[in-house]
Amino acid sequence: MGSTRVARHLAAPRARVYRALVDGDAVARWRFPAGMTCRVHAFEGRQGGTLRISLTYDAPGPVGKTTAHTDTYTGRFVRLVPDELVVEVDEFETAEPGLRGAMTTTITLTDADGGTDLVAVHEGLPPGVSPADNEVGWREALTRLAALVETPA
Repeated sequence: MGSTRVARHLAAPRARVYRALVDGDAVARWRFPAGMTCRVHAFEGRQGGTLRISLTYDAPGPVGKTTAHTDTYTGRFVRLVPDELVVEVDEFETAEPGLRGAMTTTITLTDADGGTDLVAVHEGLPPGVSPADNEVGWREALTRLAALVETPA
C-alpha cells in the first residue's frame, strides 16, 4: 500500500480552511485533480458522517476506476477536530482488486505566517493507484483550495 504527503501554506485563517474541508458544496469546487470534474452525491460533514463523490474525466481517453471515465468513492469522517484535523477513510467503488481497499486521509491545520499550514497524508493507496499521480492530483486540488479560501469571504 502506497502513501503520499503534501503540504501547502494558505493565506487564510484555519476556520475558513476547515469549513472548506467539511462542506460538500466547497469540496465540489476544489477537491479534484486537473482534467476532472467533481460531483458530490452525499456529504455529511460531521464526525461519523458519510460521503459519496464521483470524479469524472473531462476528456475521453483516461480510464476510470468505477466506470469508463469516472472514479467514484464512498467514505466517512472518522475524526474531526474543528479548525485542526480531518481524518477521512474512503474506498473506490470498483470490482478491480488492484484498486480496492480503505484509504485514510489525514489533514492537519496549524497557524503559520498569518495564515494556515495544511498537511495532507493519504495512506493505504491500493496497488493500482500511483503514489506519484496521487500526489500530483492532491497538489492540483490544493491549488484550487487556496483560490477558494484565500478570496475574502
